[in-house]
Amino acid sequence: MALVTTGVVVLDCAEPEKLAEFYKELLEAEHVDATANRVELRSADGFRLALRRDMNATAPSWPRPENSLQAHLEFVAEDLDGVERKIVSLGGRPTESGDAAGAAEERGYADPAGHSFTVRRGVPMAPKQG
Repeated sequence: MALVTTGVVVLDCAEPEKLAEFYKELLEAEHVDATANRVELRSADGFRLALRRDMNATAPSWPRPENSLQAHLEFVAEDLDGVERKIVSLGGRPTESGDAAGAAEERGYADPAGHSFTVRRGVPMAPKQG
C-alpha cells in the first residue's frame, strides 16, 4: 500500500481567495477546501490546486535570474485563442507567444499574482530552450 495517496500543487500568494477565483473559472473547478490561509480547488479531471497565503510572496521574475522561475503549471487546450481570451478576461496576462507567422502550439501566461503557466496544444516534443 502506498504511503502517499495523492498530491496537490500549491502556489503561494498574498490573496489566495482572489487567485482561487481566477483558477476556478479558468479550469472550471470547484472549491473543495478553504481555511483562513488556504483555498483548494479540484477540476473535473481530478487535478488539485491549492493557493496558500504568504504575505511575503513575490511573483517570479523569469527570465530574469534574481527571482527566477522554479516551476510552472501547464494546461492543455484545443482552442488556444479562446483560452487566451478567457485568461485575459480573468485578469491574467500573456508573457510569451509562439511564432507570429503560424499557429502557436504553446503560449506563456502569468496569473493575476504573477505565477507563470503555459497553455499548449498536443504533446510537447522537445525541452524548452532558454
